[in-house]
Amino acid sequence: MAGRQGADDLFDSILFADERFRGEGYQEGFEKGTSRGLQNGRRHGASHGARLASEISFYYGFAVTWKCLLERNADDRSRKRLRALEALLNLTQKTPLDDPQAVKLQEDTEKLRSKFRQSFSPPVSSFVSNALPFC
Repeated sequence: MAGRQGADDLFDSILFADERFRGEGYQEGFEKGTSRGLQNGRRHGASHGARLASEISFYYGFAVTWKCLLERNADDRSRKRLRALEALLNLTQKTPLDDPQAVKLQEDTEKLRSKFRQSFSPPVSSFVSNALPFC
């Protein structure tokens, strides 16, 4: 009888080997997938964060440059553009770059883009030819 029980245990181990290996394979795959997902997520987040920071830095540089150029003129159009550029500068400085999960980050970025479009109107680009000889 003891020989029969040993044979049953042998067959049970063979029968349950598939189930055991499937469980171990699932666990190993889950751990590797989690690790790879975190790595890909970090890389993706860093890429998009760098792109957003670059965009906001561009707006800041644009506003500072044009503010310096327009401060030399005293006409009404220049004053209106200066106000728009100062609003753009304020928005770039208030944008929360330290917290990527900020609730208003997307909203603030959209405001920046619209304020940039407002600041970069066709008359500003026509001003380039008049302003650059004075630089």
